[in-house]
Amino acid sequence: MDLELDEERLDDPEALDAYDPGEMLRAVATGAAQVRRSALAAAEAGIGRLADEGRPRALVVAGMGGSGVAGDVLSAVCGAGCPIPIVTVRDYVLPGWVGAADLVVAVSCSGSTEETLSVAREAVRRGCRILAVGAAGSPLAAVAEQASGLFVPVVSAGQPRATLWGLAVPLVAAAAEMRLVNLGPDPYEELATVLEDLSARCGPAADSTINPGKVLARELVGTVPMIWGSSPLAAVAAYRFSCQLAENGKYPSIHGGLPEVNHNQVVALDGWFGADAAPEDIFRDRVEDPLGPPRLRVVVLRDTDEHPQTERRREASVRLAVERGVPLSEIPAEGENPLTRLASLIAITDYASVYLALAYGIDPTPVEIIERLKAEISQKDR
Repeated sequence: MDLELDEERLDDPEALDAYDPGEMLRAVATGAAQVRRSALAAAEAGIGRLADEGRPRALVVAGMGGSGVAGDVLSAVCGAGCPIPIVTVRDYVLPGWVGAADLVVAVSCSGSTEETLSVAREAVRRGCRILAVGAAGSPLAAVAEQASGLFVPVVSAGQPRATLWGLAVPLVAAAAEMRLVNLGPDPYEELATVLEDLSARCGPAADSTINPGKVLARELVGTVPMIWGSSPLAAVAAYRFSCQLAENGKYPSIHGGLPEVNHNQVVALDGWFGADAAPEDIFRDRVEDPLGPPRLRVVVLRDTDEHPQTERRREASVRLAVERGVPLSEIPAEGENPLTRLASLIAITDYASVYLALAYGIDPTPVEIIERLKAEISQKDR
């Protein structure tokens, strides 16, 4: 892969189209449509039946990659006040404690993810209640049908990572029906409206001086992002951003949440990529090495609902980074309820991950190494 860094490309619509043949930017912009379509699909699938069956002992979400993030979204939206535990399983194995008293939610955009199918089938064998979310006519749909469980069909936006809201909304709707969370009278239209506004502000037509996604992408160029969420909700957005940087931007990063990062990651500010970063070489060839040695950039995703002590820790962490000359980016959450706050952080950082890829001349859509891994595993299984 020959990288060709050109930040000016971000304000050239023709260049953006040329470097984005898989149309990832357009896929990111479909969030509002996904919300409305999935809310309707969940209602038509009979999501309200879950309340009739009573509240489960625990809710276990099985999913991988972009589909698994839907479970993290659900947990973040329900929050610490949720009356039952919500656990996301990213594996082939269902935890031993899960049984007939629990609801297992299997999420797979394609409906054929082998790890998720393995967990779903085990859940059926154990007599668990089943909710499945994924592609119509898929193996996952068949598992749900055989178990007399609920199935909510989802239309892919092209990639699981671009279909987050299509996958997450049925889970949130299920939680709302079981009174695990109260988001108000019409949370899905509110969410769709927020995502539409952010798509207008972060879309390719918006100039890079005022476009939050482009601004963040420019700030990340040549740095190693250390992404910190200032609440459990914002930590989910930090994890999602790190995953999106890897898949869309083919770009490494570190993620975590406050206060935990104050007990480990913050020490990196005093290391080789932080305060002790190599000084600028005035003789460096700017053509051959336009960026110079990489250094840390702290990216703080700020929730508006922070524990008072965590707020103090965030302010102190930012101050320590600035004192050490470590560059800083801060993205504040927008909106009132947890669903819209999380969506605002995810939308801006999703766009940033795509713009960073395009600035480097990278097609954000392909994930060739994942496909190669699948192929090699499949050959060994024969």
